[in-house]
Amino acid sequence: MDVLVAGGSGFLGQHLCAELDDRGHDVTALSRDPDPAELPAGVETAMGDVTAYDSIAESFEGQDAVVNLVALSPLFVPKGGNEMHDRVHRGGTENCVRAAEEHDVDRFVQLSALGADPDGPTNYIRAKGQAEEIVRDSSLDWVMFRPSVVFGEGGEFVSFTKRLKKLFAPGLPLYPLPGGGTKTRFQPIWVGDLVPMIADAVGDDDHVGQTYDIGGPEVLTLRKITEMVYEAADKSVTIVGLPMGLAGIGLKTLSILPGFPMGGDQYRSLNFDNTTDDNDVGAFDVAPEEMTTLAAYLGVE
Repeated sequence: MDVLVAGGSGFLGQHLCAELDDRGHDVTALSRDPDPAELPAGVETAMGDVTAYDSIAESFEGQDAVVNLVALSPLFVPKGGNEMHDRVHRGGTENCVRAAEEHDVDRFVQLSALGADPDGPTNYIRAKGQAEEIVRDSSLDWVMFRPSVVFGEGGEFVSFTKRLKKLFAPGLPLYPLPGGGTKTRFQPIWVGDLVPMIADAVGDDDHVGQTYDIGGPEVLTLRKITEMVYEAADKSVTIVGLPMGLAGIGLKTLSILPGFPMGGDQYRSLNFDNTTDDNDVGAFDVAPEEMTTLAAYLGVE
């Protein structure tokens, strides 16, 4: 199959392009600034910005399937402000769907997010939910993935906890986590487990019209994740509780500083879990006990 991966030069995109290439597909990685050196030799590249339709439309010609991985991180305020979530996630998806329909693409695989909701509490969650509506209302054979946070080589999730330390307690021996790090739970999934599932959905008709909530084999609090990350680096950390209300006030106040990477949206995201109600990995013949845990990846089992 000819497969276009929008966001193909990103963290997840690089892994997916390599997987699809290994499976014998003809793969093109579409991004604003693709670097062929970061991709397998057999993967073609195309330059375009999903927020600008005319820059991407031509890349959809002759494609059998499109995977839309373009995303901004929910962990930090995007360059340009939180309104960029609407521009990239909703508007970018709208452009990709339009291009796919106009160029007779058969399959459209959309990377969404757990909790995506057009009326959700954050710009990220709302934009992801609105993007889902666009995909579902299209004429395409679509498949939707809603993963929890993804970790692996090139990802930002593991380093996120260290960056929080620099923000909340630079130079101090204590690490004040909002709610003591126990109020927010994640179900992190290794990129090496997620990518084969996405690749399966590209060519398997059984997945058409399905939305999959996907998580890793364990549910972990932010506190536990932080402790494992520091243990893996052979460092000790003393976590103390920062009241959620105080954390919210602090983030909203600091967000007015130029370049400060977090704000109200990021605070609100810490008030709800990033976990599945029913982990849909079984739809891809994967058992949770066969998946890679964060501890195993970090080498701290």
